[in-house]
Amino acid sequence: MGLTEYIVMRELNYPDINSFAGYRRVGGWDAYAAALKTKTPADIVQVVKDAGLRGRGGAGFPTGVKWSFLPRGVFPRYLLCNCDESEPGTFNNHQIIDRNPHQLIEGVALSAFAIESSTAYIYMRGEFAAAAITLERAIADAYRAGFLGKNILGTGYDLDIYVHRGAGAYICGEETALMESLEGKIGQPRLKPPFPAVAGLYGKPTIINNVETLANVPLIVERGVDWYRSHGTEKSPGTKCFSLSGHVNRPGNYELPFGVPLRELIESPEYGGGMRGGRPVKVIIPGGASAPWLTAKHLDTPLDYESVAAAGSMLGSGAVIVLDDSVKAPHLAYKMDEFFKHESCGKCTPCREGTHWLVKVLHRMAEDGHGEPDDIQTLHGIYTQMAGNCFCLLGESAVMPIKSALQLFAEEFEAVIAASGHTIEQGNGRHTIALAPSKPSRGRFG
Repeated sequence: MGLTEYIVMRELNYPDINSFAGYRRVGGWDAYAAALKTKTPADIVQVVKDAGLRGRGGAGFPTGVKWSFLPRGVFPRYLLCNCDESEPGTFNNHQIIDRNPHQLIEGVALSAFAIESSTAYIYMRGEFAAAAITLERAIADAYRAGFLGKNILGTGYDLDIYVHRGAGAYICGEETALMESLEGKIGQPRLKPPFPAVAGLYGKPTIINNVETLANVPLIVERGVDWYRSHGTEKSPGTKCFSLSGHVNRPGNYELPFGVPLRELIESPEYGGGMRGGRPVKVIIPGGASAPWLTAKHLDTPLDYESVAAAGSMLGSGAVIVLDDSVKAPHLAYKMDEFFKHESCGKCTPCREGTHWLVKVLHRMAEDGHGEPDDIQTLHGIYTQMAGNCFCLLGESAVMPIKSALQLFAEEFEAVIAASGHTIEQGNGRHTIALAPSKPSRGRFG
């Protein structure tokens, strides 16, 4: 089910597409030039809406519908391209920028025209220094060719695009924290409502889209709705650039139509090439560290938004992390929650304190090998108090690793407790953990 012609990873078809001349040779900027002269902004919004393009940053919300939320007659408007890409396991935005930057710039320009914006920002993860230079050069090429600036191609449309580098904060991938950072403030999430489409950057209507989302727009506008919908599924049309990592033989970015089975991505010699050393699959995290875990029984799940949700997880950013049976669940949950603890902005108490205590308990269990009788109950209690009570989704994301680990591999946590000198009794369908008199307790959290 692989692609013969790629949409966002077009360097696989056209190796010189990373240069401005190479991009122009394959029709680059033609869709934009034609749109400015022959179409209205509403026409572009309708095409993207009819194509069913969904946001690739995580939520999968229909892009054209999102654009239509802008209030009429309120200007200026801003388009923000979210290239923070800090979700563990995600690295497809980086490849698009490095190898197909001009398509992203054209996608930003077309999308800005569609929402009637004359200013667009590309907010980049601070560590992407070389990628930022690549984008700035691509933008300069577009200015020189007359595709950006004042009175573009004599149409009266003005557009400026700026690259802004963040300072390496995961929280700035959250759209309102991104806007706070872009305005020169501390990168912390805003209260919603109002939503960005109504009052975003500098209090004005703002649309925020992911790199991969915007890179799809030029070919949708150029080739049309039917062509785009010939890929993928009815509800998840098009393709997805999956970032495959973990214990597979061939980690990397693979652009595939939505609906390809998870097994094909992992096992096909063309893609993941199977598990290293032939070891069995234990954990699959299909949408980055924020997504609930799946197991080997889900290998035949189609990779589209609806099917992955039905399996109990989410497709998210398309970062597929595959781990074998050498990994212990307490250690995996600990390392993931250690990341979320480090990246918490500290604005709300449930996230700030909850991630601290999750890591405190998990470190003792996973790294020190010591479990206390009430550790499982304590972990359940912490994530229950965090879920639904955090200011933004970072706290919700931190809940997923420990919740998944306890749901799928509770016996591994029980084994740590038992190895610490505590006995585990079975009763009424629930585990009752009793303290053995031979070894004293070290305290609930310590």
